[in-house]
Amino acid sequence: MKALLLENIHPDAAELLRASGHEVATLTQALDEAELIEHLEGVDLLGIRSTTFVTEKVLASSPQLQAVGAFCIGTNQIDLTAATGHGVAVFNAPYSNTRSVVEITIGSIIALARRLMEKNAAMHAGVWDKSAKGSHEVRGRSLGIVGYGNIGSQLSVLAESLGMTVYFYDTDDKLALGNARRCGSLTELLETAEVISLHVDGRPGNLDLFGENEFEAMRPRSIFMNMSRGFVVDHVALRKHIESGHIAGVAIDVFPTEPKAQGDPFASELRGLANVILTPHVGGSTEEAQQDIGRFVAGKLRAYAHGGATSLSVNFPTIGAGDIAGGHRLAHVHRNVPGVLAKVNALLAEHDVNVDAQSLSTRADVGYLVTDVSADYTRDILDRLQQLPETIRLRVLS
Repeated sequence: MKALLLENIHPDAAELLRASGHEVATLTQALDEAELIEHLEGVDLLGIRSTTFVTEKVLASSPQLQAVGAFCIGTNQIDLTAATGHGVAVFNAPYSNTRSVVEITIGSIIALARRLMEKNAAMHAGVWDKSAKGSHEVRGRSLGIVGYGNIGSQLSVLAESLGMTVYFYDTDDKLALGNARRCGSLTELLETAEVISLHVDGRPGNLDLFGENEFEAMRPRSIFMNMSRGFVVDHVALRKHIESGHIAGVAIDVFPTEPKAQGDPFASELRGLANVILTPHVGGSTEEAQQDIGRFVAGKLRAYAHGGATSLSVNFPTIGAGDIAGGHRLAHVHRNVPGVLAKVNALLAEHDVNVDAQSLSTRADVGYLVTDVSADYTRDILDRLQQLPETIRLRVLS
């Protein structure tokens, strides 16, 4: 099997896959659609981060591709519907960089409250400005978290330990941790908290979540931070409120358009503004997090390629298939309609093939059936399974 890893994924991922017998190619940069299609010829497993987009055209042009690993949290750069339709499993790393993103958020809150960026710039310019003006402790301040998932909830706990009062808003019903208080609406949160931090996911509904109206609703001289997705914030409106003084400090780690490769020019409406921290999408980019992500996602790709396991897959039903003890394993991705299991087993029985073990799981419109058999399968069995009208993809794992 061949694997292609893009965007400077941690080398542990390549090492793990090579140790499992895979031929691995790596590239440090992202690829556009045409480049990706060209590079995917003969590739079974693809690893990306946030800047390479796996589109319907890419998937349709890459029939050998079996799985995509997003070595990050988000998967909005992958057409999940198309991936499922082509029988391509998708995996990500929903937890591995949580702590890293929380720590950069806490650090940014303190740096903005103390206006450390301005002090640092003045010192490098040879100016000694020893003044407490505009510098504040975060203890006793209120933090508003938009999106109370893995990152938002952990941020809640750490911020509270610093003496902050925590409020949060989430469209889902989430359990408050510690003394955090849930707000009934986004507007209520914006009118209450002095520091606003975004930790939402990449669903299309979050496009332009924060614009003129939301910034206007925030408290005067508040702090705003986005460590989630670049497309959720209107940067033109944000610049306006920074320049007016309505927003006193900003930290942004993600941008609507980001450079494709290291060293490419970076453009933003937010460059050159005082007490604004801009970082190049490194919220989760600590050595510890990237190593954990590399091992975790590569492990998921290996488990799927060799045993058909789909634990924590983003788009496939979950089956925790173990090692193949002996014989053969058939992994059958199909449309979730009644009677598929009966058809498969009837076909096997017709060819005197006994089922040793079998697992079936469904999720929305797709079903996933893993069948272990000890008898040898024939080409006719595989052809007839593939020709079932419900079949999306059939893989033989031994």
